[in-house]
Amino acid sequence: MTSTKNIIVVGNGMVGHYCAEQLVTQGLHETHRIHVFGDELHHAYDRVHLTEYMTAQDALALRLHDEDFHSAHGMTLHLGARVTKINRDARTVESDDGTFPYDALIIATGSTPFVPPVPGNTGTAGLVYRTLDDLDLIRAAADGASHGVVIGGGLLGLEAANALRVLGLKVSVIEFAPRLMPVQLDDEGGRALRRRIEELGIDVRTAHATQEIVAGETHRHRLVFADGTTLETDLVVFSAGIRPHDRLARDCGLAVGARGGIAIDDQCRTSDPHIFAIGECAAWNDRVFGLVAPGYTMARTAAAVLAGEDAAFTGADMSTRLKLLGVDVGSIGDAHGATAGSSSYRFIGEAEGSYRRLILSADGASVIGAVLVGDNSYYDTIVQYVQNAIRPPADPAVLILPRGEGAELLGADSLPDTATVCSCHNVTKGAICRAIDDGCGDLGSLKQLTKAGTGCGGCSGLLKGVFEGELEARGITVDRSLCEHFSYTRQELYSLVRVHGLKTFEELMERHGNGGLGCDICKPAVGSILASAWNKPITDPAYIPLQDTNDTFMANMQKNGTYSVVPRIAGGEITPDKLIVLGQVAKKYDLYTKITGGQRIDLFGAQLHQLPDIWTELLDAGFETGHAYGKSTRTVKSCVGSTWCRYGVQDSVGKALDLENRYKGLRSPHKLKFAVSGCTRECAEAQSKDVGVIATENGWNLYVCGNGGMRPRHAELFATDIDSETLLKYIDRFLMFYIRTADRLQRTSVWRENLEGGLDYLKDVIIDDSLGICAELERQMQDVVDLYHCEWRDALTDKDKLKRFRTFVNDGRPDPNVRTVPERDQVKPADNLPEAPPPVGPQDWTVLCDLSDLVEKSGVVAWHDGAQIALFYLPASAGTPEHVYAVDNHDPFSNANVIGRGIMGDLRGEVVVASPLYKQHFRLTDGVCLENPARRLRTWDARLKDGKVEIRAREPVPELVSA
Repeated sequence: MTSTKNIIVVGNGMVGHYCAEQLVTQGLHETHRIHVFGDELHHAYDRVHLTEYMTAQDALALRLHDEDFHSAHGMTLHLGARVTKINRDARTVESDDGTFPYDALIIATGSTPFVPPVPGNTGTAGLVYRTLDDLDLIRAAADGASHGVVIGGGLLGLEAANALRVLGLKVSVIEFAPRLMPVQLDDEGGRALRRRIEELGIDVRTAHATQEIVAGETHRHRLVFADGTTLETDLVVFSAGIRPHDRLARDCGLAVGARGGIAIDDQCRTSDPHIFAIGECAAWNDRVFGLVAPGYTMARTAAAVLAGEDAAFTGADMSTRLKLLGVDVGSIGDAHGATAGSSSYRFIGEAEGSYRRLILSADGASVIGAVLVGDNSYYDTIVQYVQNAIRPPADPAVLILPRGEGAELLGADSLPDTATVCSCHNVTKGAICRAIDDGCGDLGSLKQLTKAGTGCGGCSGLLKGVFEGELEARGITVDRSLCEHFSYTRQELYSLVRVHGLKTFEELMERHGNGGLGCDICKPAVGSILASAWNKPITDPAYIPLQDTNDTFMANMQKNGTYSVVPRIAGGEITPDKLIVLGQVAKKYDLYTKITGGQRIDLFGAQLHQLPDIWTELLDAGFETGHAYGKSTRTVKSCVGSTWCRYGVQDSVGKALDLENRYKGLRSPHKLKFAVSGCTRECAEAQSKDVGVIATENGWNLYVCGNGGMRPRHAELFATDIDSETLLKYIDRFLMFYIRTADRLQRTSVWRENLEGGLDYLKDVIIDDSLGICAELERQMQDVVDLYHCEWRDALTDKDKLKRFRTFVNDGRPDPNVRTVPERDQVKPADNLPEAPPPVGPQDWTVLCDLSDLVEKSGVVAWHDGAQIALFYLPASAGTPEHVYAVDNHDPFSNANVIGRGIMGDLRGEVVVASPLYKQHFRLTDGVCLENPARRLRTWDARLKDGKVEIRAREPVPELVSA
C-alpha cells in the first residue's frame, strides 16, 4: 500500500522509542510514513540504568533496539535533530532537518532537570544528571577531583550520588526536605534509608537550603547554606526535580496544566485532536507522572487510538522498587497513609537497618500502601494485595514481619487473571496464561512474546513463579534440567556422582549427559559437585576447565579484571604480627584494604601475575586461603563472648574457631556464612546466617537457614540448649543434607522455603533420623574434614599450576590497561585507552606462543603488537581435529580485559566463551555476542604448527570498525 499519511514522534527517549515500537505492533508503519526526531545523537537508550555508563562508558550497552530497527520497519530516524516549531494550521513541524507534514503528531519530549536559581551554579558547580552527555560532563569534572556534592535527595539524586561514588569521589547529598526521598518515603523510612546510606560513607545533610556557591579555598567551590554553614567541594550536581519539557506545546498554543505539562485527555490527546502527548511532558488530570511505566501505558494508548481501537489512559500505579546505592527501597500505593482513616503496621529492624510500613484502609479490608527500606523481598506480595484488592490476612502484620513459619506469601495461583505481573509493559497474569495456551513453553519465549520481565526486571521472580505454576496447572511438566547438556537437576547429578563414583566431568557427560563441551552453567555446577563429593583440589588440571575465574585463580575477580586477596581469619581472631603482615603486603603491592562485615580483611587490586607472590608471603606468615572465591564456607563471625564481655555466658570465639576450622574448604551449592554469639544480645548477628549459634546458660541454641543479601531471611530456631558435641553433629548432618538436595546456586534460605514439610521435616531428618541417613551424612562430613588442604599451598608447590598465573603467556608485562587511582588506592581500567586497529588486507602468520602454553578446553591470554589476544584450545576428539580460537581479550560490556579467563563451552552447537564478569556469550568462530549480535569481539585466524601457535589478522569486519 502506498503511504499517504504521516505520523511524527517528537522525542526519542525511552517513552518515545516505546511508542515507535507500539506503532509497529499496531501495523501503522505499513499505512503511514513515520518520522522519529531525537535531540541527542545517541539511539534510544535505557535511562533507568544510567549509572552503568559510568563504569563501562559504553552507550551501546544501554541501547534499547537493534541499529536497523527503524529502517527495517520503514521509519525515518532523525538523530541530533531538534524540532523547533509546530505549525498547527499547516500541520507541519519545523526541525533542524527541514519541515515535515503530519496527520498525527505525538509529543514525547520528556522532562528537563530543574536547577534552582542559586547564584554561582555554573560550570562544574552547575552540572545535571539526565543524559549520556551530562554524564560525560560529570566524568570530565571528576578528573582531578576528590569530592562531589549532589543537591537533591530524591530518586535521581541518589542515583547521581552513586555515579560520583563510582568515580571514586567522596560524596555529600544535600536535601531541602527533612528526609531523603520525600515523595516516596515517610519520615521513618527516610531515616532508615539515611542510616543505610551514611554507613556507605556518604555524607547526608537534610533540611539544608543552598543560598549561593562561591569559590572555595581547599576545593573548587564552596556551598553556603541558609543556616550559615558551608561545605567545600570540587563539583556540584543538581538533581532537585524535573519540569515537563512543554515548550513546543506552549509556543503553538496547546493547553497546559496548572503546574506545567501538556494537558491530555484519557486518549492522550491534547487540546488539538491531531496532537498527542505522552510521558513526562504530559499532564493527565493536571498530574505529571515521573516514572517510565506510566509513559509506556500512554504510548500504548496513543498507538491504539491511532489504530482505531477503543483505548484509554486512566492513571497509573506509582509503586516503585529500586536498589539505590545497594540499598533496597520500595514504595507502594498510598505510601504516606494520606487516605482518611487509614491505619498502619510498622516493623523496624534496627540491627540490620530495615524498615517496613503497611497501610490499611479505614475498614481494614484492603491494603492500600507500603514503604520498604532495606528488604524488597516483600514487594511482590504486597503490591499484588494493593493492585488487586486482595483481602489481607487475619493478622495483616505477617505481611511485613520477618519471614518464618507464619509468613503469608501470596502464591502465583492466588492471583486473579487481571493481576499485573509486569507493570513496565502492562502484562497481566491473564496475558501470560493466553501465551501459554497459544503454545509458549519456555520462559525466554514468553519474555520475547509478551515483553514481561524486559523492562526494569523487578518482576522476574514473580513472572517465573506464575509461568511455572500455570504450566503445572495444565499438567505440563516444568523442565528443570540443569542446562541443554544435562537433563537432570543439580540434586540428581549429585546423586549420580555419588552412587556411580564418577570423578570427572567427562565421565558424567559420557554416561548421563547430552553431548558437547558443556557450558558456563553445568561446568561450575559439576565442578562444585565433584569437590563436595570427593574433596579433590580444584587446582587439579582436570577441573580447571570447569571453574569460573574465581575458583581457577583462587581469588575474587573485580569489575576491572583485577582480583581480591582474602586470607582466612578464623572467628575474627588475629595476632598483632599477622595484622602487620597484612599491612606490609598491602603496601608492597599497592592493594586497597577493606575490613568486611564478616570479620575479614580484603585486599583489592591484585593483578593475576601478583597472586602467587602475595600468597607466598601470606602463607609464610601463617595465613591460609579464606575461600572467599568459592561457593563454600566463607566466615564464622563471632563476638568476644565470655572471654572479655561481662554479658557473655559461653566462649563464642572458641566455638567460632572450632566451627570455622572444621568446615573450612567445604564446597556447597552456594556460599555459607556462620556466626556465634556469646549471649542473647546477639552481637554477632547469628540469626541472619546460614548457621547461627547463640550461647545460653545451659549450652547452645542452633539456628539455620538465614541469610542477608538481596533476599534477607531470618534463621529459624532449630535446637535449644544442646551441648557442643550435639551441636557439631547437627551441623554436620544439616550441611551435608543441604549439599545433597539443594538446587544449583540455591542459598540455604531458599532451599528451606522450598523444602516440602518445612522446618518440622528438617528436624525429623536431622534430629530424629527419619530417613536413616544421619550416620552416612556424618561420615561424609568427616571425610571432608580429614581431607582438607589449603588450595593456595597446593598451587604454590606445583610449577605446572603456577604457569596459569601469567597475565600473558608470551610476555612478562602486567596488563597495561589497568591504572591506580591515588585518592583511594583502587585499581580500575584506564579510560579510553587506544586499542591497536585491526590490520587491513592479508597478513603473514606470526608465531605467538608454544602449544604447551595453552590449556585444554580453556583460555589463556597472549600479547601481540599492542593487542591482548585470548586463545582457546580444543584438543582433537573422535573425528574432530584440534583447533585454536583467537579473539580479543577486551570485554565490550565491562571494558575490562577478561575474556581469556571465561569458561569455554558450547551453546546450541556453537563453540562459545562466557565472559567471567557479566556472562555474555561470544561465539569463538567470529566473535559475535549471542545475546546482542550488534556487539562482537575482534577475531584472528589461528593454527598449530610444529608445536607453536600461529595467528594472522583477518579482514576487518565493517560493523566492528564502525562500532
